[in-house]
Amino acid sequence: MTLAPEAVGARPVPGGAAGPPRLARRLAAPEPGWTVAADAVVVGSGIAGLTAALELRTRVPRVLLVTKTQLASGSTPWAQGGIAAALDPADSPAAHRADTLVAGVGLCDPPAVDVLVTEGPRRVRELVARGAVFDRAADGGLALTREGGHGADRIAHAGGDATGAEISRALVAQLEAVRDDPGIEVVEHALVLDVLTGPAGPGGAPGRACGVTLHVIGEGSRDGVGAALGRAVVLATGGIGQVYRSSTNPAGATGDGTAAALRAGARVADVEFVQFHPTVLWLGAGVKGQLTLVSEAVRGEGALLLDTDGTRFMPDEHPLAELAPRDVVAHAIVRRLAATGSDHVWLDARHLGASFLRRRFPTIHARLLEHGIDLTTDLVPVAPAQHYHSGGVRTDAVGLSSVPGLYAVGEVACTGVHGANRLASNSLLEGLVFAHRAARHVAERAPDRRALELEPQPRTGPAALVAAAARPRVQRVATGGAGVLRSGPGLAATLDALAAVPTDAHERRDEGRPLAAPQAGEWETTNVHQVATLVAAAALVREESRGGHVRTDAPARDDAAWSVRVELALDPDGTLVGRRAPLTTGPAAPGDGPGR
Repeated sequence: MTLAPEAVGARPVPGGAAGPPRLARRLAAPEPGWTVAADAVVVGSGIAGLTAALELRTRVPRVLLVTKTQLASGSTPWAQGGIAAALDPADSPAAHRADTLVAGVGLCDPPAVDVLVTEGPRRVRELVARGAVFDRAADGGLALTREGGHGADRIAHAGGDATGAEISRALVAQLEAVRDDPGIEVVEHALVLDVLTGPAGPGGAPGRACGVTLHVIGEGSRDGVGAALGRAVVLATGGIGQVYRSSTNPAGATGDGTAAALRAGARVADVEFVQFHPTVLWLGAGVKGQLTLVSEAVRGEGALLLDTDGTRFMPDEHPLAELAPRDVVAHAIVRRLAATGSDHVWLDARHLGASFLRRRFPTIHARLLEHGIDLTTDLVPVAPAQHYHSGGVRTDAVGLSSVPGLYAVGEVACTGVHGANRLASNSLLEGLVFAHRAARHVAERAPDRRALELEPQPRTGPAALVAAAARPRVQRVATGGAGVLRSGPGLAATLDALAAVPTDAHERRDEGRPLAAPQAGEWETTNVHQVATLVAAAALVREESRGGHVRTDAPARDDAAWSVRVELALDPDGTLVGRRAPLTTGPAAPGDGPGR
C-alpha cells in the first residue's frame, strides 16, 4: 500500500499483520476540577517556550506558561555546542542557507530556511540584549567556531560548552523579573494531557484549539487535573528521546506535544527522521537513560575519530571527514562497528592540548572525569545514540499547525527547516526565530477574545492509557526496529509489537484492581507509545534512505519518488492516515525583515 499524493487525499498507512495502526484520540483522565483562562497558553520552558511567553507578554493582555517540571528544565540547558547564525561580516545568510540545505538532503523547505538564516542574526543579538553572555574573541566580538556541516565559523557559544544553560539562565531571569506581573502566570510541575478543541469545522476539519487539560502536582486549588482555556495554544514541549532505550535527552522528553497535537487532529510530518548523535559517551550495553553527549564542537576544534584498531576512518567516508553532517558520521560509525565487531569507536582530542581542552570544554571535561575519563589524556569511547527529532507537528512559517489556534515551536515542530537531517546548532536558532514569529501571529492575527468563549467539545472514541511498567517494552521495540538502521520487515514487526501493548490499562483488572490508574507515569508512557508508532509507521512508508532515516532494504536515495514530505494524522475513528505532501516552494509569511 502506498500513500496518496496530497491532491488525492490521505489514506490509511501500511502496518504489520494487524493492519493500519489505530491510536486513541484522547487520554484517560479525570474531568478537570478547575479552570483558568488566558489569551495564550504556552506549554514548555526551553528556548522556544520562554521566548514565546516573553514576546507574548508584550503583545497580549494575559499569558499562561505551563512547564512540566521547573522553568530551568527541558532540553535547552543540555545544549553544549552553540547557536548558529551568520554573525561574521565574512559570512552570509546565503552561505548558512546553502549549508542547511545540504544537511537536509533535499527535504528542507527553502522558504523556511530563508526565514531561519535571515532573521537568525537579529534574534541572537536580541538574546545578548536580554542578558545572555556569549564567549568573546580577543577583539571583543563574539567568538565564533565551526561544527559539522558548516562551511564557515558561525557558532556562538557560552561558557565554552554550556551555551544552552546560559541561554536558559538569561531567559528564565527575564521571566522571573516579571513574576509579579498580572499579565503572565507560570505553572510549574504541570503535565499537559490533551489539547482542547471546539466544534469541528467544515467537512469534519479539526475544531479550533481553545486550551489544554493539564495535571498539576501542587497544593491548593491548582493541583490535580484542570483546564487552561485560551484563544491560542503554543506547544514548545521538546523532543521524543524517551521513545528509545538511550538518548541524550532529559527524562521529560516523552513526546507529549507531538502526541497531544496528533490527538487534537493536527498533521505531523518528517517523524521518520530521527537524528542519532554520533559521539555519545559509551559506558556499556546495559546503560539506559540520559547519556553524556560529547559535543560536535569537539570535532569542530579538531578531534579525530578512530576505530578500535586505532585507524582514522572518516576521511574515506566524506570530504569533510569528522566535520561531515551528523547522519553521515553516525552511519559511518555504525558501519565501522560492524566491520570491526566493536561496540564503540574512539574520539581522540589529546593533540589539542590540555589547557585548551579544559578552557574550551569545561563541562564535557568535568562530566567525563566523573566516569574516570580524562579528555586531555585519554581516548574517549563513543557511539551513536538518539539525540534530536527533525520531524514533529507540521507548521507553516509562523508556527501555526493544521488545527486553527494551535501553534508548535522548537523541536516539537516540523517547520521544514531541517529536512532529513538537522544541521549542527540550528536547533536553538529555530526555536528562537519561530517562537518570535508565532508570538507575533498570535497577537496580530488570531481571533478576538470571543474565542475564549468556545466550549471544548468532547472527543469521541475510546481513551488510552498505557501502564508505566510497559515503557521499557516500548523502548526496546522502538530501539530494535526504528533505530539507526531499519528494514521493511523489521518495521512491520515493530508496529505489530506496539499494537500488542495494552492501551486500556485503566479498564483491565489484575486481581480485581485496575492494571494502572491515570497518573503522570502512565500518561507519559502513553505518549511514548503513540510517538513510537508514528515513527515506525512513517519509516515503513518511506522506502528509501536519506538523512536520519536508513532502510537496509532500500539503501539508495530516491529523489524521483520521495522528494516529498510524509504527513500523518488520525481520522475520526483513530486510524492513522497519511499522504505525500509536496515541499513548500513559495515565499514564507513575512517577518520583520532580515536580521543583518
